[in-house]
Amino acid sequence: MSSSNQVIFHGSKVILPDCDEPTEASIVVDTDKGTILSIIEGPLNGINGNVEVIDAGDNVIIPGLVDAHVHLNETGRTDWEGFWTGTRAALSGGVTTVVDMPLNSIPPTTTVENLTIKRDAARGQCWTDVGFWGGVIPGNENHLVPLVEAGVRGFKCFMIESGVEEFPCVTEQDLHKSMSALEDQHSTVLAFHAELDTPEGPLPDVSSHDQTHYSTFLTSRPQHLEINAISLITQLQIHFPSLRCHIVHLSAASALPIIRKAKAEGAKLTVETCFHYLCLSSDEIPDGKPEFKCCPPIRDHTNRELLWEALKDGTIDFVVSDHSPCVADLKKLGEGDIMSAWGGISTLGLGLSLLWTESQKNQKGVGLNQIVKWTSTATSKHAGLDATKGAIKAGADADIVFWDSKAEFLVTRESLQFKNKLSPYQGFTLKGQVQQVYLGGKLAYNKDKGFAGFSPLGKLL
Repeated sequence: MSSSNQVIFHGSKVILPDCDEPTEASIVVDTDKGTILSIIEGPLNGINGNVEVIDAGDNVIIPGLVDAHVHLNETGRTDWEGFWTGTRAALSGGVTTVVDMPLNSIPPTTTVENLTIKRDAARGQCWTDVGFWGGVIPGNENHLVPLVEAGVRGFKCFMIESGVEEFPCVTEQDLHKSMSALEDQHSTVLAFHAELDTPEGPLPDVSSHDQTHYSTFLTSRPQHLEINAISLITQLQIHFPSLRCHIVHLSAASALPIIRKAKAEGAKLTVETCFHYLCLSSDEIPDGKPEFKCCPPIRDHTNRELLWEALKDGTIDFVVSDHSPCVADLKKLGEGDIMSAWGGISTLGLGLSLLWTESQKNQKGVGLNQIVKWTSTATSKHAGLDATKGAIKAGADADIVFWDSKAEFLVTRESLQFKNKLSPYQGFTLKGQVQQVYLGGKLAYNKDKGFAGFSPLGKLL
């Protein structure tokens, strides 16, 4: 192979697989194919003078992050978010692959026909690579295997009402049908919004409480809803042991013993949590601020610390954004009515800096290598993309991020890249900032110039 279609990325601090600390290395990239040819550890020397070398300087080189839980909402609710704005926001934060949830788009991704509508809408708009989750709703079990064959990365269902009528929640009987359809599809996964309202533990009545108080909302979504749901999921796994099940956005630390027991007994169970559950606590949320509302809710400081410990010991497998935006009117900012506001946290572009800031501020004993495993390596494996995503290794896509671990920046409305610029993180000063992002070996974002002069390079996975 001639050197004309090669470029070398060199850094003194490169995050490589199976290394506990950043390592000096050169990454040889085939720019025609957009893939990594080889990794050469150590100083840069003996390089053919015809090969372009891109040096990271003092920046750390990390693999592009994989956010496996994002609501892009196009088609149908593109005014909430869309492929163009959502993927730009992701790229600005070092995320080079997002996996789109089957709701809140209209139609939802519950049939191959609906998947085709979404993929057609996405073409030419994506600044990152984009994969798709399928949806499980009552009565669509015959559509699930065709969706696997059409390329969805797995499935998502709700065990409590989702908030949108076109994506109803499933019953235990529905789950038996869907899991029966999927149990022989060994490459797929069924993910659960794990809150379950039961006769023994119904939703509390908070109608007489002040609707602007965060404590009212927190009371309305108690931890036992997650315990109910996860208990049922682990029972279902006994009947369908070959199907991997996954808990999305775990917030309740009280459910951790159930998860630990199931994993210890060999259940094919994985678990994610979100940046907001690790970086925010209900003790610090002001009343009348619906931008902090999400389901399940952000809980107290003690709960947050238990989630961190579970993440560090492997009970929780990885971290995602659950970027779930809406238009400003639905957030009820003027009234401060938390109970009637749409529940969702907007995070795209901030996750890496949030985790790094939190780990440094509170001395979590967590290094950048570990954060990359939680936000890239493990998330790519979850979505079945680990052959080409999630690590700097030979054969992988050349999705490469230059990151300044010492930079600090203020989160402002103007700095947010997603469509509806509403986020609980406005006003936060964060540490660590993306400087450049390369997608398939090509420069796709530069902090100093933003997206000026670039065009979307993302492909549909």
